[in-house]
Amino acid sequence: MTDKPSAEPSLLARKGSFLGTLKAVAWSFFGVRRGADYERDLGQLNPLHLVVAAVIGAVLFVLALVLLANWVVGSGAAASA
Repeated sequence: MTDKPSAEPSLLARKGSFLGTLKAVAWSFFGVRRGADYERDLGQLNPLHLVVAAVIGAVLFVLALVLLANWVVGSGAAASA
């Protein structure tokens, strides 16, 4: 069995920035992404950064929904409908 060096770097050794990962996750939550950007992200983004950014994005999304629901219920707009 021979160990051939891989042309692609290890997944965790990728040098994608965390800010770039946050930007990619934000675009994915919005649901709009160009194919070329998606392909570039697949080769650059660090999977560990991606998981952390996705969890942060999900927590912020749920928090925004809870705050919006509390605001609507507290303003009385829900009772007048």
